Amino acid sequence: MAAPQTHNVAQLLVACIEAEGVEYVFGIPGEENVHLVDALLDSGIRFILTRHEQGASFMADIYGKLSGRAGVCLATLGPGAINLCLGTADAQLDSHPLVALVAQAGLDRSFKESHQVVDLEALFRPITKWVGTVSVPEAVAEITRKAFKLAQSERPGATAVVLPEDIAVAPVDDRPLAINQPHDTDPSPGQIKRAAALLGRCKYPIVLAGPGVARDSASGALRRFAEALDLPVATTFAGKGCFPDDHANALGTVGFMQHDYVNFGFDAADLVIAVGYDLIEYAPTRWNPRADKTIIHIHRTPAEVDANYQLAVGIQGGIAASLDALAAAAPRCPTADRNAIERAKHLLRNELVRGAGDGAFPLKPQRIVADIRAAMGREDIVLCDTGALKMWMARLYPCYAPNTCLISNGLATMGFSLPGALGAKLAAPQRRVLATMGDGSFLMNSQELETAMREKIAFVVLIWTDGEYGLIHWKQQLETGRPAHIAFTNPDFISQAESYGCRGVRITAAGQLLPALREALALDTVTIIDCPVDYRENASLTERLGKLTAAL
Repeated sequence: MAAPQTHNVAQLLVACIEAEGVEYVFGIPGEENVHLVDALLDSGIRFILTRHEQGASFMADIYGKLSGRAGVCLATLGPGAINLCLGTADAQLDSHPLVALVAQAGLDRSFKESHQVVDLEALFRPITKWVGTVSVPEAVAEITRKAFKLAQSERPGATAVVLPEDIAVAPVDDRPLAINQPHDTDPSPGQIKRAAALLGRCKYPIVLAGPGVARDSASGALRRFAEALDLPVATTFAGKGCFPDDHANALGTVGFMQHDYVNFGFDAADLVIAVGYDLIEYAPTRWNPRADKTIIHIHRTPAEVDANYQLAVGIQGGIAASLDALAAAAPRCPTADRNAIERAKHLLRNELVRGAGDGAFPLKPQRIVADIRAAMGREDIVLCDTGALKMWMARLYPCYAPNTCLISNGLATMGFSLPGALGAKLAAPQRRVLATMGDGSFLMNSQELETAMREKIAFVVLIWTDGEYGLIHWKQQLETGRPAHIAFTNPDFISQAESYGCRGVRITAAGQLLPALREALALDTVTIIDCPVDYRENASLTERLGKLTAAL
């Protein structure tokens, strides 16, 4: 074993994160983290200077989701640390591994009223799995290892390390700790046997697949399981792509705010196999309102306690191993109602097909979704910001591979997709990246266009422009029957794009969008596409869905 080395705490912390395999740190320097930022110069880590700490946190958030390794963001004390909170909370609620490094005032003044000092442990504790302060130099290696271990362990999430400025420059004789991660236990044979017996007695089973499937690299096992037992599979918003939408057993995506086509599959089901399902993004009361369904829970973590999620069997362990074991033990299930599945798929497919041929301007949401799908490859990545477009993309955008349609659905925050696109491109440089968002979301973090151009990170931004907070307008129509305080004006997005050195494209006819997307995705630069959208379709959709019956 190598002998401990003498360095200051900031240098050792950088050595520790480098030992964790960190390639990028996103953030903004400050007075109190000056030694930490300086230590990065002597490492192999690339520091991505951002224009806002919120942008840094979203970059780390999405990088962590796609890489499976903790994304790292950095800020100084007080306002800098506070600005990191949104992306940190998004990572926590969406189960993405993230480590936030935040500076703090020296211990000599942190116990009293002092300039820019807030209690950072109290600030980060509710939005992380764990937060630790390096209060003595000898603790830094252990604290850093713990932060990464917890962030990357199922369920993944956010952790924070607080480094006081006087501790950062203190000498320390130490080295990074060895890296280890917990390993999954094998699924219990007894639980597999019980689940198999339930499957043998049920009449209409259905699979509900969530983002844990992709986190556990279990998409292949889910496909084998569905094929072996002939089971229909629905995914949540965040689970999109973990089961291919062009598979014969694919039912579609569930989670829309109204009773959608896919929900009728759950109405008829007597048994639900929840695989990698995180309750935070789609409450069980939405698909099990009478709490009368038999539920088999397959996950790497125990089930959350919920009155509408009472388990008949819980199988804890590696998801792929659990699915393979259950497929081998269970009898082939009753033949699914293929007619019902095909009717639901036909209705969704027809929406998209009709949209693809609709020449109206401003463009209908269905046309935009169809053109995005036509422009993107099966492995390309689209980030869907929160707003009305999220509902249209989640419902209609077909996905064929995990982590190809990224939706914030735990915190469901606006503003993540533009900075998140930088993190996505760094995590998957060989794949094309499209960030799609409303005009409200775009202006929340548009300053990170400068970061992308300076760092030469190429992606495409598609703005669905309607001059208001479209999702809130939609909800107001449903709840109160009239809009309230949702309209705003926009700058010239093309001039704004060009001022950053980006390409700017304005769509003035429906037929222009698909060629504009294809051209932009082929270029090695950032392109902003301003596309007017007609959200009168929102009300039309909810009216159509409100008239649905069980017969579809």
